[in-house]
Amino acid sequence: MRIECERLANGGRLDLGNGEGANATSSVRVVVGAGRGCVMQGAAQAATVFVPLRGRLQLAEGDNLHTLLPGEVLVVEQGQRVQAIGRGGALWIALACGAAAWRRCAGADTPADPVLLPALHPASRALRSIVIELARAASRETQAALALARFAAAMTELQAEFEPLIARCPGRTASQRRNVFLRLQRVRNVMAANCHLDLDIAGFARMASYSPCHFIRTFSTVFGETPHAVLVEQRLRRAHRLIHASGLAITEVARVSGFEDRCAFARSFKRRFGITASGLRERGRVAA
Repeated sequence: MRIECERLANGGRLDLGNGEGANATSSVRVVVGAGRGCVMQGAAQAATVFVPLRGRLQLAEGDNLHTLLPGEVLVVEQGQRVQAIGRGGALWIALACGAAAWRRCAGADTPADPVLLPALHPASRALRSIVIELARAASRETQAALALARFAAAMTELQAEFEPLIARCPGRTASQRRNVFLRLQRVRNVMAANCHLDLDIAGFARMASYSPCHFIRTFSTVFGETPHAVLVEQRLRRAHRLIHASGLAITEVARVSGFEDRCAFARSFKRRFGITASGLRERGRVAA
């Protein structure tokens, strides 16, 4: 298995091209971005995992916009156009693992075994340590293979949470159920990245290739919540994050999180987190 490693310093740029690399499916590519303004852009030639280690990583994934912070890991689907930009003194690592390479390092038995699904996950300290180890060992074949196997095991464990959801998807075969889940997961990722926008069920249904009624029924069966409930949860998470990470007034936090009604936001926030938004901000100031 071929492992390539590239490093970007301040203002460095990596162009991935159009995603038609001949060796994309069988190779592993490790990109380390360190410093202000590092840019990685183009079509993802393989499922790509982005792991910020320090600072902020701004990432555009198709029409989705993310600001990734340490403690998070984002899996981007193969074929998506991406643009990753490190802000400030950001340090981040991207790992692109082709389908054949992933099946090999993950110990998959058949070509039908799954590759990584697009998702935003929490990144534990242990996972980040494995990613750093892999980046350091990329030029040493034996050590890199061991580090890659550890990384594959950690990501497989993270994505195991999807297995019971896939089992609830309609379909006669495992492949059909997985494809249904992938369509729904894409919608959920759009919700997470764009929850502050005015989104509607009809748009989600078109994205998943369902009628609105069929979409609501299938989504609710798989995830155990309605699309509206998931969207509200994403908006509350965004608000919680902004209260910690920004100096915006609480009213402004509510607005940029997608809540038009300040009172409805206040009730929902306290019910979800057990504390008011202003109380959470004050607690953060005391802790600092």
